[in-house]
Amino acid sequence: MSDLERLLRPRSIAVVGGGAWCEAVIEQNQKIGFKGHIWPVHPQKDSVGGLPAFRTLADLPNAPDATFIGVNRTATIGLVGELRQMGAGGAVCFASGFKETADGGALNDQLLAAAGAMPILGPNCYGVLNAVDQVALWPDQHGLVPVERGVAILAQSSNIAINLTMQQRGLPIAYTITAGNQAQQGLARIAQAVIRDDRITALGLYIESFGDIAAFEELARLSHELAKPIVALKAGRSQESQLATISHTASLSGSSAGSDALLARLGIAQVGSPGAMLETLKLFHCHGRLPG
Repeated sequence: MSDLERLLRPRSIAVVGGGAWCEAVIEQNQKIGFKGHIWPVHPQKDSVGGLPAFRTLADLPNAPDATFIGVNRTATIGLVGELRQMGAGGAVCFASGFKETADGGALNDQLLAAAGAMPILGPNCYGVLNAVDQVALWPDQHGLVPVERGVAILAQSSNIAINLTMQQRGLPIAYTITAGNQAQQGLARIAQAVIRDDRITALGLYIESFGDIAAFEELARLSHELAKPIVALKAGRSQESQLATISHTASLSGSSAGSDALLARLGIAQVGSPGAMLETLKLFHCHGRLPG
């Protein structure tokens, strides 16, 4: 699964920060049955979420495969730089206040520079749920249960993603991943890594903006090559919705005519509601690509 392997399928997880969000990450990993190491990091607390805390990242036994960074946006940048220098596998950047705000553009550039080649998700995102490897880099409740195989749902919006996990439609969801602002890892690039996983049968995408069109073209090629169909729900069909995506994840959604034409050219099925996406994923999971 390329350079995202350690981040999406970690054997060790660091959780940086001491608030309720970070405690929830620890709790959700324990609930889902994560079998690796969980290392809380806090400069003052002796424990976080019931586990002994390390004072700094440098005190950890090893460079973590994945890190949930649950601190403010300024501190996030420095921590990402530390993780890169340690040789960590990647990080989920939970903090908001980057491109989606008037003064966040420069901070976004600093975050990218700090990360270098180390993968980061976000900022302004919840992170990763991996129900096949029992990983929950996720600071809230969710509806996934361990499965052996299933579909993957990827979304720029964490709010949409968490609601989709609560489905009760008999759909096995193996991965739910949020991209947030897509500062480094765009939705299509993450999807390229996930679709190569043999345990994934189909992909569902909640798209606010396309960004790198070439990455979507490569994703479509992989979809056909691996016979794993994709269904998309595109936000921004109304003017009001287009404006909302800008304040949400700093995305310019573009016209619906343009997105409709692109998805049709790529052979990606398109639906108009979250419920329709889940039902389409059920069909794809059970029957594969359908004619037409």
